[in-house]
Amino acid sequence: MAQEANVTQGPLTTEAGAPVADNQNSETAGVGGPVLVQDQLLLEKLAHFNRERIPERVVHARGAGAYGTFTVTADVTPYTRAAFLSEVGKQTETFLRFSTVAGNLGAADAVRDPRGWALKFYTEEGNYDLVGNNTPVFFIKDAIKFPDFIHTQKRDPYTGSTEADNVWDFWSLSPESTHQVTWLFGDRGIPASYRHMNGYGSHTYQWNNEAGEVFWVKYHFKTDQGIRNLTQAEANRLAGEDPDSHQRDLREAIERGEFPTWTVQVQIMPAADAATYRFNPFDLTKVWPHADYPPIEIGKLELNRNPRNVFAEVEQSIFSPAHFVPGIGPSPDKMLQGRLFAYGDAHRYRVGINADHLPVNRPRATEARTNSRDGFLYDGRHGGAKNYEPNSFGGPQQTGRPLWQSFDGYTAGTGNHPAPVHAEDNDFVQAGDLYRLMSEEEKGRLIDNLAGFISKVSREDIIERAIGNFAQADEDFGKRLEAAVQALRG
Repeated sequence: MAQEANVTQGPLTTEAGAPVADNQNSETAGVGGPVLVQDQLLLEKLAHFNRERIPERVVHARGAGAYGTFTVTADVTPYTRAAFLSEVGKQTETFLRFSTVAGNLGAADAVRDPRGWALKFYTEEGNYDLVGNNTPVFFIKDAIKFPDFIHTQKRDPYTGSTEADNVWDFWSLSPESTHQVTWLFGDRGIPASYRHMNGYGSHTYQWNNEAGEVFWVKYHFKTDQGIRNLTQAEANRLAGEDPDSHQRDLREAIERGEFPTWTVQVQIMPAADAATYRFNPFDLTKVWPHADYPPIEIGKLELNRNPRNVFAEVEQSIFSPAHFVPGIGPSPDKMLQGRLFAYGDAHRYRVGINADHLPVNRPRATEARTNSRDGFLYDGRHGGAKNYEPNSFGGPQQTGRPLWQSFDGYTAGTGNHPAPVHAEDNDFVQAGDLYRLMSEEEKGRLIDNLAGFISKVSREDIIERAIGNFAQADEDFGKRLEAAVQALRG
């Protein structure tokens, strides 16, 4: 493994900078005597060691990251005024963190789980974070269900283990999950590496141009290395032999100079189309069929530099879908709306209120100018500047121009409303379409993967509900799955 030379020269010191005389033996009351409390080097080291870990992410805890470059390859100025997308050939530094969703920090990489895709653009107008997955859809469509969903994927409060009963009870009672579950248990459910999978913004986002026109967009990152996946048997073996397989593969490929790349595409929908489109365009459990809105290539993403320190740059990196730049904004997607709060709040708890001061999180091409002050690890960046606005001492001022355009047409009374239903919306149609696109071999592997997990459920009513959802997506899908589960359960 390639390693940097030690850049810290000179004698070993304490955290206060004093030279250390002996780092091998603690101070005692004579030979063989008890350790003295005056050995402050010993106490300093032990106290720091006890505090070396910060709370891991509740989801996406297990991850790896790399720096890179995004290059614009097509003119998109008719759709967005974002400066980093303003001209062909323009390059922007990026940091991309990959992750699994359900596993903890010490989990294996080669597991059947969605992969997180958190991409930070260090633009001249501030950092833009695009936080998605390696699938274009998700299990639920409303953020109010997210804590419940994740609780089913984590350890049961009684058994301390992940329980098939919990997972399938929730999925079977939440038929909107059928599309994503079909993705997850298909061939792309276990990528062979982070380099050999696609990434997606997943949500619908707003682009707006200089004229104030609004467009809805979906992001696609198509791997130039080719799609490669693992079978369940291959993944089971690899997870045991090399739990760090995905992280190792990414790091070593970049060390070899084999920089992974992705072709960046967007689907663009004029704002006026949204109200009458056959699917709700803001439903995270749905895709926009490419026949309706063909993907357009807009750029290339290359990863070409590894972090120097995994904890400082990967573990302490923070991403939030609320980090927009002028010309890009949110949509009425209810899952996205919840994430606009939840991600920032998670990092304020996990890393601290001044996490944005850390090098990996700081804007690179601009300066953060806020009136927020103090808190743990505040770096004093503001000096003696006034901490309020407006002021007459030359402080930063508002621009008067919002980053995105306001949403029109939402004048109904407040309440706990379900998402609007469009002409072809239901929870099963796109899962059925996905199943029918598969070859016979792909269908067989999908059935085997699902049946192997469902057969572990202890209650027949949960099994019946789970199979029933897939049967509503496609009759053949349901019949084959029912037979496979019965065969495994005897």
